[in-house]
Amino acid sequence: MCVFCKIISGEFSSYKVYEDENVLAILDLSQTTYGHTLVMPKKHYADILAIPSDELEYLVTKTRDIARTLVDKLNAQGFNLLINTGATAGQTVEHLHIHIIPRYSDDDTIKIEMAENGYDKNEILAKIID
Repeated sequence: MCVFCKIISGEFSSYKVYEDENVLAILDLSQTTYGHTLVMPKKHYADILAIPSDELEYLVTKTRDIARTLVDKLNAQGFNLLINTGATAGQTVEHLHIHIIPRYSDDDTIKIEMAENGYDKNEILAKIID
């Protein structure tokens, strides 16, 4: 049983910020920023590719609602949503979860930068993906 399933079952403790019959939201132990929250389905799905579409829709809707609450109650200026899928992408727990990372300024403790890699074959890439 994965660590999130143990939290969901009550075997491990957590700081819950939201719970219903399908979703659990807890404060991340790392607290990358103040209020960093993890939202997860109560059913075990390894990642976003494994969850049925209707359950994903519900999870995303609840994530939006929780993010709104975090912005309102913590006076955040915005937030980032992050889903890691696979070890290469930084997924350390194989149970789908969405990070809500409240942002308070543009120089807080998290940096997300999109850099150009010089790849100029978008026409070829689009044909491969299509």
